[in-house]
Amino acid sequence: MNRIVLFFLVSAVLLLIDWYVFQAIKTVTRSASENTQRIVTIIYWSFTGVTIVTYLTMQLLPPDAVGRVARGFIWTAILIPYFSKIFAVLFIFVDDIGRFVRWVASLFYSPDIRAKVADTTQSTIPATDLIPRSEFLMKTALIAGAVPLVAFTYGIVSGAHDYRIRRIRLSLKNLPSSFDGMKIAQLSDIHSGSFFNKTAVKGGVEMLLREKPDVVFFTGDLVNNTADEVVDYMDIFNKVKAPMGVYSTLGNHDYGDYVNWSSPQAKIKNLETLKAAHKQLGWNLLMDENRILEQNGDKIALIGIQNWGSGRWPKYGNLEKARRGTEDYPVKLLLSHDPSHWDAQVRPQFPDIDVMFAGHTHGMQFGVEIGNVRWSPAQYVYKQWAGLYQEGQQYLYVNRGYGYLGYPGRVGILPEVTIFELKKA
Repeated sequence: MNRIVLFFLVSAVLLLIDWYVFQAIKTVTRSASENTQRIVTIIYWSFTGVTIVTYLTMQLLPPDAVGRVARGFIWTAILIPYFSKIFAVLFIFVDDIGRFVRWVASLFYSPDIRAKVADTTQSTIPATDLIPRSEFLMKTALIAGAVPLVAFTYGIVSGAHDYRIRRIRLSLKNLPSSFDGMKIAQLSDIHSGSFFNKTAVKGGVEMLLREKPDVVFFTGDLVNNTADEVVDYMDIFNKVKAPMGVYSTLGNHDYGDYVNWSSPQAKIKNLETLKAAHKQLGWNLLMDENRILEQNGDKIALIGIQNWGSGRWPKYGNLEKARRGTEDYPVKLLLSHDPSHWDAQVRPQFPDIDVMFAGHTHGMQFGVEIGNVRWSPAQYVYKQWAGLYQEGQQYLYVNRGYGYLGYPGRVGILPEVTIFELKKA
């Protein structure tokens, strides 16, 4: 679509939303002085003007004219207020439906209203304005719009880097005794290109290191799109070490699939640079391959697969190849970025894989987790969207992610470092 056409279309939608919400503001402030009403009007529509000008500027500027983080915040500053206003619009719309019904009913049952309606045909006053708006519903509408705005703002200021340790015990029937009590740390979905607070990111890594894990797993999405995003954070993530090593795999964002590359060679070079970054971090990147973990003569298999997702998600991985040579080991642990892989291929075709460690969903970075109450929009997209799942003797753990993508924050679904303890069942 032509950029100019898109600009006018988007601007029209934004103006319509703002005009509709302004009806609630007018109702709530109708008892205020004219001067106050004028000030409120100027401030309100000034924000609209700034938003439209900013949107136009972002459309006209070349993509690299604004830094990644700044660009993310600018789009967030545009989208979040309008997303919040939609909640206000719903209440105003309910009020308008009620006003319309009352107006239609009044035409049949109120001679006074009929007379006034007749008068409006000779004036510029809409007939429905004879039915006043509900001040209660208008206040409710503004509150409904303010709540998500405050929540999403708080999610940026506080939630984005509010790292939590989640502790999970995995009881495995065939676990060798030497691995009983083994501690595994999992990170996932770092998305280093989104970070805006390096000190906070470092704090999360220090939390992990204080746990003194025996081994660390990273289940993909080190970057958003390009390998250079991780450069500024190499000095933080190269501190992630463990006695038995750090093992990693790739996620869908690591391949550069969401970038318009100048050539196929440029995309290949980007992926090779990212692989090299894993090596520089001291991480063992598993590309459809396996490693054997050994302790006191006992051995278990660790399998790492490239991104494999059901449906439209990329299927780069080859689990048959990755698993080859591990058939005789009593326990098999799998690193696979996308949790949809578990139901689509792992469980039906590879019942000997004991645990799959995944990420990808971020828990949509928004939801509620209070006690046994768990809800997120992610659950309408993914059957397994956060936490531990079990089918028979097989487990899947979906890490909520360390970073964030798009919206630079988290509301309710906080970033995590997962600590597993393996126990012999």
